[in-house]
Amino acid sequence: MSRRNGLLLIGALLIALGFLGSYLLGRAEPYEEVIKHGPSPEARSNRYLAAEHFLRKQGIAVERADSLARLKTLPSRGQTLLLLGSRYNMTPQQTDRLLAWTAQGGHLVVVAERLWDKEQGKSGDLLLDTLSIEQYESADLPETEPEQADSPAAAQHPADTEKNHYPTLTQLYLQNETAPAYIGFDTEFHLADPKNQAYAWANSADSTHLLQLYYGEGLVTVMTDAWIWQNDKIDRYDNAWLLWYLTQDSRVTMLYRAEHDSLATLLWRHYRLAIGALLLLIIAAVWHLGMRQGPIRQPASHSRRQLLEHLRASAEFIVRHNGQKALMRGLQIDIQRRARRRHPGFDKLDVAQQWHIIGRLSRMPASAISRAMRPLPNERLSASEFTRQVAHLQTLRNAL
Repeated sequence: MSRRNGLLLIGALLIALGFLGSYLLGRAEPYEEVIKHGPSPEARSNRYLAAEHFLRKQGIAVERADSLARLKTLPSRGQTLLLLGSRYNMTPQQTDRLLAWTAQGGHLVVVAERLWDKEQGKSGDLLLDTLSIEQYESADLPETEPEQADSPAAAQHPADTEKNHYPTLTQLYLQNETAPAYIGFDTEFHLADPKNQAYAWANSADSTHLLQLYYGEGLVTVMTDAWIWQNDKIDRYDNAWLLWYLTQDSRVTMLYRAEHDSLATLLWRHYRLAIGALLLLIIAAVWHLGMRQGPIRQPASHSRRQLLEHLRASAEFIVRHNGQKALMRGLQIDIQRRARRRHPGFDKLDVAQQWHIIGRLSRMPASAISRAMRPLPNERLSASEFTRQVAHLQTLRNAL
């Protein structure tokens, strides 16, 4: 093929590709596709991130706290503290400090963590036990529960007498409102106020999920759960509205960790390298102390290892590690084995018959057989008694 023909062929191919591309572009239709990558790393690490953003959009100042040490500098008045972290290991001193902060004018929002134990007269939740608030499982309540009205006000709302079309949702009525707010609390739990301290509450069809009571100059809101404000649930029902209602006209501090760290946790958190170096030092010291010191002892000569020494050493080893009963029990088993060989069906006989057969075969009195084959005592025998018993067993075995 000449050079000219090759250029013409390449040009024709380029023109054909141009027409094909123009045709395909004319047939193509643009479209949009949304690819969901899931929650951001910040949302995965903070289950209440959406709640923070929601409050800030309402013009409410929000800050985070990782421990109750924040109370030392946190003012009480004009503050709402959302205690969202676990209080399982909270100390009595921390509980007193938290209630003292509330009594000075703060608003504490807390979640009931444990069920009331009627036998012990407490739940183990130091904060709720101090406030005399009890939590039960809704399934354990009598049919007359709850006793409170479905209104956070002192008076019964007229709509309370109507049929509840949403029994699994918690209804919160406000004064001068004709319709309630619906909150998605977990209906498996119920809050009880045996001392009638609460001035406001919210109920589902069968249980109470929110109580408000005054404490000193402050306010405490107790809820059965705070899951309603997590990222995947805050947009349901009126969950977000309840968060705004409880925190309006105040600054908000969201406390994620209320537990008291143990000494070991604090040491590992702040002195990890020092602890690692100390462990290496301990390992090196144990290795050094475990090394042999001095010359290695040479093994004894084979010429002095007589059979009697082997037997004595073996017996001493068995007595030292397994006790006297192991030696005597071995002799008793050997006696039974020899009797089994000489009398077929020996194992099927009861103990008295077996002793009778052993006495007949050995031609020894029944008292000697009983003394030799009776169960071994638990207490340690004296050296003379042990020797006597072993000699007696050996005599009986040799007679068989």
